Amino acid sequence: MVQLPAVNTPQFIWVKNRLPNKPQPVPPIYQPEVIADAVTYIADHYRRQLYVGMSTVIAIQANKFFPGLGDWYLGKTGYKSQQTDETANPFARNNLWAPVDDERDYGAHGTFDDRAHSKSLQVWADTHLSLLGLVLASLVSVITIGLIKRNCLFK
Repeated sequence: MVQLPAVNTPQFIWVKNRLPNKPQPVPPIYQPEVIADAVTYIADHYRRQLYVGMSTVIAIQANKFFPGLGDWYLGKTGYKSQQTDETANPFARNNLWAPVDDERDYGAHGTFDDRAHSKSLQVWADTHLSLLGLVLASLVSVITIGLIKRNCLFK
């Protein structure tokens, strides 16, 4: 299972919208390549689950301890955060009742490239736990040896 954050996909171009402004994914927004890398990683490794993006980790973990807090926060911020500042066209074509008949290939990216993250430090850290453990163990060793030498020299 790959738990996803908001993704910059073309769905926001043709989704049925009854909000006053154009729709958007709730920030922070990630590029589809970040998601593709996470799916590829989990398919090639023995992992049951992978969270993508720190916002996903915070939302899922916080919900375990404070389930009402996320609902309250989204109730206060969710309406505005799902809209851009641009006024929506109420007559725009949408795919609610039928596919948008359009020959254009939209690709994988939506219209939020300028705001979408192309990397996730959280995913990198989660997929390189062995390396991080080795670095941390080395750092603790160096600090411990330094403290031992310092105490021996100043006695």
